[in-house]
Order: sequence, then structure tokens, then C-alpha cells
Amino acid sequence: MGGAVSAGEDNDELIDNLKEAHYIRSELVEQAFRAIDRADYYLEEFRDNAYKDLAWRHGNIHLSAPCIYSEVMEALDLQPGLSFLNLGSGTGYLSTMVGLILGPFGVNHGVELHADVIEYAYQRLEFFIKTSDSFDKFEFCEPSFVVGNCLEITPESRQYDRVYCGAGVQKEHEDYMKNLLKVGGILVLPLEEKLTKITRTGYNTWETKKIIAVSFAPLVLPKNKDNGKTKIVPLPAMFEVRTLQDLARISIRHTLKKTVGLQQGRGGGAARGGGTGAPKSGPRFKRRRMHRRRMDSVLLANKHMFLNRMLPGPMDSNNNCDAAEEERADEGGVGGGTAEEEEEEEEEREGGELRSEPT
Repeated sequence: MGGAVSAGEDNDELIDNLKEAHYIRSELVEQAFRAIDRADYYLEEFRDNAYKDLAWRHGNIHLSAPCIYSEVMEALDLQPGLSFLNLGSGTGYLSTMVGLILGPFGVNHGVELHADVIEYAYQRLEFFIKTSDSFDKFEFCEPSFVVGNCLEITPESRQYDRVYCGAGVQKEHEDYMKNLLKVGGILVLPLEEKLTKITRTGYNTWETKKIIAVSFAPLVLPKNKDNGKTKIVPLPAMFEVRTLQDLARISIRHTLKKTVGLQQGRGGGAARGGGTGAPKSGPRFKRRRMHRRRMDSVLLANKHMFLNRMLPGPMDSNNNCDAAEEERADEGGVGGGTAEEEEEEEEEREGGELRSEPT
């Protein structure tokens, strides 16, 4: 399945093609796709095909076509803090993109039938965390994967905000998949050769929307029960009590990310205006302090002028003080201008000191 858009030379060009064809429509989904290089999830000998809009399979390792993943991401309507379940999680490519949107307080679980694929997914996840420049730009919800058949989950014991199934689902399993959802949740799955979005609007009410025609391998049915007992897939814990160290790390990463974003925003605004990127003034309380300084200087100058006018000056030979007063007024005017210039220079120096330096 795939081939809806032309091949790209690299990951960014592939995303450009998906945007142009309107498979990627939201900025949040675009950012997640650009953050992760699709080629990193291919075996080395097959990387040349990574930027084609085609599905790929080698043994048990499989990836859907980029146009399918983009439609899935858009249909899931992801938001920070939600819980997500990926049935048939494969290489973890989709789960990792989802984790970039869910943030540190989301839930990101995957169920995969093959143990060797789980091992491969964790290798790719570790590679992304250690080597990708994009990792520090997001607050990440790291996925957790378990081995098992997704049809052996007990729906009553666990429900999620968002669920995706990466294998063809027949009509008889539709209700089973729906029961994995919370009220208000969204399920995206290939149902009878159509990628379908199902929204749970109430306890027993649903809305269904067909997205595009697709072709997926069907779900693998569970094997015969052992000793007549149903095998249950042990999903990871939904919510874990965070350690103080973990919470501190999340807070520090959030603060650093926000600070860097502010600095980049200021630099970008200055670049557009042709400036240097430094703000014109310091914080509000410092601007107030400078304003008070200017007012105090004006009051002192006025007081000085008032006292000079009140004190009698020396008389001229005709007992007139007008000329002397005018001379003093002229001198006062010149001196006042000099003080004003010095004050302006002092303010400029202080303004320079108050400008925020790069972090």
C-alpha cells in the first residue's frame, strides 16, 4: 500500500510531498514527522527505499507507507497528556512520533506479536534518544512495548484515549476493538479494506468515518488455549508514581526548552526587524526604576532653578539684575541641557546593561 506521493531525496522532502498532497494537514503532525528520520527504522541495506511512499517488510519487521501513517496521525487527533495504545506496534516508528506529541505525562503503550520486533523497536528507540537533535526540542512520552496477541487483551481492564490497530480487522472483532476506548476516545483501524475512524461518543454510542481504501495483512488469531485457560496479555502499568528525580528532570527540560524558545523568538523578531536580537529594555520593574530616575532628575533641576530665581543676584552698575539673571538663566539652560544629555547617556548605558544576554 502506498505510492500516493513521489519519492523524496531525504526525510524533509518526503514530508514536503506529503504536505503538498494534503496527507499531512496540521503543524503538530508535521513537526513529529520531521523530527524522526524514517530511514533510521530501515535495515542498512534497505535505506535507499526509505523515502518512497511504499510499505516495507523484511521478515517480521514491517513499516506501513508514509501516506498511511500521516492519515493515521491526523485522524487520531493527538493532544498532550492522552493515553495511546498501538496494536501491532512493529518498529516503534509510529509510537515514537506519537510520544513527541503526548508529552511527559501521557501514556504510550504498544503490543507486538513478535519478540524479535520488540527488540528491534527498543534498539531504534534508544538510537533516537541518544543521537537525534530533535529529541531535545520535544517533551517526550517514551513508548513501552509488550509481546502478545492484541486479541488477548481484556478490554474491561484497560481503556485508552486513542487506539490504533496496524493489521486488518474483520467485522467480528470490531466490538472488541471499540471496548478498548474510553468515552470520547478515538479508534483508527483498517476495517474491511477501509482505514476507519471510530469515535466513542457515549457508553453505547459511536461515530464512524471511512478515510481511505487500504490493504493490510489480517490480524493473527490467537492460538488454541492452554489447559482451557484464556491467555491474557500483560499491558504495562497505566500510571506510575514518578520519582522526585524524574519530576525534576521533566521540570528542568521544560524550563530549558521554554528559555531557548524565548531566546530564539527574540532573535527571530530582531532578524525580521533588522536588529541585533536584544530587547529594547529590561523587565518592567527596571523600566519603572529608570522612569523614576528621570522624574527625580527633572524635579531636582526645577528645584535648582526655583532657588536661583528666589535668591537675589548681584546688581549691575545701574542697580539692575535683569542681565545677570538672564546670564544665569542662559547658563542654567546650557547646564540643564548638559545634565539632560548626561542622563540620556546614563540611561543608554543602563539600558545596555539591562538587556538580556543569551543563555
